[in-house]
Amino acid sequence: MEPTVTSPSTLSGPLGSGAMFDAIAERYDLLNRVLSLGIDQRWRRRTVESLALSGTGRVLDLATGTGDLALAIARRHPDVEVVGVDPSRNMLAIGARKVARAGLDGRVSMREGEAYALPFEDDTFDAATIAFGIRNVPDRARGMRELARVTRPGGRIAVLELGEPRGRVLGGLARFHVHHVVPALGALLSGKREYRYLQRSIAAFPPAEEFAALMESAGLADVTITPLTFGACSLYVGRVPA
Repeated sequence: MEPTVTSPSTLSGPLGSGAMFDAIAERYDLLNRVLSLGIDQRWRRRTVESLALSGTGRVLDLATGTGDLALAIARRHPDVEVVGVDPSRNMLAIGARKVARAGLDGRVSMREGEAYALPFEDDTFDAATIAFGIRNVPDRARGMRELARVTRPGGRIAVLELGEPRGRVLGGLARFHVHHVVPALGALLSGKREYRYLQRSIAAFPPAEEFAALMESAGLADVTITPLTFGACSLYVGRVPA
């Protein structure tokens, strides 16, 4: 039986929307592995650890894409249910097939939805994540407030996002990879038009300290920043206050 995706509507839109990711869905996992040299999987594991989950619970994975982070959470925590939400129907369909192959369709579900209007009641989840997706939300503070709304008091929200590599020697090599190798490979694998958007969205993302301050302004407490791989990626974790 073909896995299903809960879908409230047919979405279309400009670059950065579900429609754009529909166009590159079949190449998305390969794009991530190649452009990050496989390190993106390690970044996701760090994100799962940062949630500090124990026992049963429910976790929201916003901008779940093809479900890599949702699957990592479910594998690490066998008593936790994960709901992946994304505006791209094609990405979700691929994710649903991956969930079925992993035998986790009883604990991981895929649902079409937007960051500004999550289809859940207040305090529905024990934790929430968003990986490589917050930069595609035009009003990031509004998106973070919505994540905080559906997460119970005391629950953690983890944001994993790309940034500008730091450091002199190894950081310089990482910057060369980001500015020269990544553009060439990205255009080849995802299409020039789509990849130009992805590259611009990374370059336009605010510095780590600025984004952490935005999380605090959205109502999160105890926000921490963990640079990963010379700052090529950062993990932000905040707590929903009581």
